[in-house]
Amino acid sequence: MALASYELHERLDRLSSASADRDILVSLAVPPEETIGEARQPVETDYAEANQLDKRSFPKPLTDALETVRSELNEYDEIPESGLAIYAGVPDGDLVTVVFDDLPVPIGDSIYRHANEFDLEPLEDVTEPESTHGLLVVERGGAALGVLDDEGVESLESFESEVPGKSSAGGQSAERFERDRERQKREFFDEVADRAERTFLGDEPVDSVLLGGTTGTVETFRDEADLDHRLEDRIVDEFAVEYATQQGLEQLAEKGQVALEERDRDDVRETLGEFFDRVGDDDPVTYGREAVDDALEFDAVETLLLSTGLDGADLQELGERTEQQGGETVVVPDDFPDGTRFAEAFDGVGALLRFPID
Repeated sequence: MALASYELHERLDRLSSASADRDILVSLAVPPEETIGEARQPVETDYAEANQLDKRSFPKPLTDALETVRSELNEYDEIPESGLAIYAGVPDGDLVTVVFDDLPVPIGDSIYRHANEFDLEPLEDVTEPESTHGLLVVERGGAALGVLDDEGVESLESFESEVPGKSSAGGQSAERFERDRERQKREFFDEVADRAERTFLGDEPVDSVLLGGTTGTVETFRDEADLDHRLEDRIVDEFAVEYATQQGLEQLAEKGQVALEERDRDDVRETLGEFFDRVGDDDPVTYGREAVDDALEFDAVETLLLSTGLDGADLQELGERTEQQGGETVVVPDDFPDGTRFAEAFDGVGALLRFPID
């Protein structure tokens, strides 16, 4: 998972799990077309009222949350281009404050309320899928195209093939029939490849492609179809699927999910393997929060490794510093042996360095 995506989901998970026994959790979401003055007005009204009324009407945790939201709003001269969302409250004795001002998609709805839970509805449409995978099923009778993302499987298109079945006739008629059949099959394969190219490599290209179909057909398709090299490069694997329908797309997604998870985990394993090798060989590498901080001060970090067990704020801060100096960040899940070893033995923070530092 990319750092930005992981950090965004981590903050949302933290908010969604918060609750209180009174209406003391404040949620504010402002679309980009509103002014900062319009955003401040209801908060200022409630804050002023809270300072005039007794604690039964405005309990101290609510007053503290309002003061926090008010303070955060004062940091902005205008609403950011994707909107602004601020959440503040004291669900379990500790003040929680989360601000979203660089969302990937603009906020569509304006809300302001205090309740016993944070209102995350305005953010439902702004969290981009972690990844999107194209689904392509090809079999003799037709083809189906769809996508797999965080929301599940979506069927986009299906169409039938006009390739006839095999002829039982003999002689020259059978040979001519077979030539025509092969020509129609190639034309069908090229049509599938063309539609897949337009669907999967358009304005929002997929991250990878899962290819399914009956064993013989899917292998022949990959060998004979005029596949765009970018599409070919995105194919994760081929999977046995019987039907070019919604059912077939669901079956392909289910079979391909394990392969996708393993592929992503292999990328992490490769980076972790290099990290462990460097630790053993005294090559340019460092680990632990303080040591990585020092390396970042020298602009020496080439690849930053961060465990998912770390606090989201740490992930974001270290990742942003690494990005600013042209490095990359790898988020390491802690639910497999190497990931657990990294989290426990190296405090979940490590770095491959461009050059050694003292």
